[in-house]
Amino acid sequence: YGVIMLLAAFSYGFLVRALLRVPGQPSTLAEAIGRDQKGTASPIFYAIAIVIAPFAPLVSFGLYVLVAAIWIVPDPRIERRFSL
Repeated sequence: YGVIMLLAAFSYGFLVRALLRVPGQPSTLAEAIGRDQKGTASPIFYAIAIVIAPFAPLVSFGLYVLVAAIWIVPDPRIERRFSL
């Protein structure tokens, strides 16, 4: 589970970078994404959870739940910058 989630987190990071490199992309998207703390923290937490899973499975499970909880909270950065 952890490896699949880690790969999904990497895919998200690649997608964000690809969107920012689209020619003619307004700087508003880059400003809205900013430092992307959620996107940076998720793979780190997943990697830590994978490493400690054999020794402390409950802590590993807690890290997976923590990342899920981080992403459940809506991220209004993009919606704030782009109004329909």
